[in-house]
Amino acid sequence: MEPTSKERVLKKIRKALIHSTNIPFPNIDQTASVYPAPTDTLDVVFAEQFTKIQGNFIYCENIPEFIQSISAVANEKGWNHLYCWEKPLQDLFQRFDFNKCRVGKTIDKADAGITLCECLVARTGSILLTSRQQSGRSLPIFPPIHIVVAYTSQLVFDIKDAMQLVLQKYEGNLPSMISIATGPSRTADIEKTLVLGAHGPKEVYVFLIDDPVR
Repeated sequence: MEPTSKERVLKKIRKALIHSTNIPFPNIDQTASVYPAPTDTLDVVFAEQFTKIQGNFIYCENIPEFIQSISAVANEKGWNHLYCWEKPLQDLFQRFDFNKCRVGKTIDKADAGITLCECLVARTGSILLTSRQQSGRSLPIFPPIHIVVAYTSQLVFDIKDAMQLVLQKYEGNLPSMISIATGPSRTADIEKTLVLGAHGPKEVYVFLIDDPVR
């Protein structure tokens, strides 16, 4: 009986797995980054890349300045229901009497969701989030605004560095969901017209707190 196309393909794959071929260029360092090293500090690189993709970046020298900044932005934008599920942030807001924070689960009423992150990727201006965070899967994407609170100690240069950080943090037991968010949700499927907020938040804010020895 003549093997089917699928069987022929699988046979070739099995053969390739059993009989490995030599690396064509053995002297090339396979672990080296293909991107040039940053010429500026990671916070500056991240800020430049993040704002290029329509992210809102606010640098804070310390935690009191962060509280002042987020209060000012919330008042300016008219945000009164900022949902936050991560206990470190809840404790921080309580300590500084930031009374716009909500802890309920009815996020359909949220003006914005506030979360921490695993790290920030400077080269692409991206935010790495996982399902192991107390914010879960829904808070970063359901409200129309996503606010990320991060520290300068969480900056890495490239996605490879970010994945290595997650591997080390969870000792190889990766979370079931790893999301690399790069700016507001967007699509241009309809008549090539760019629309923000099609599959997630329309705006993303990153408040970066200077705390290199956190």
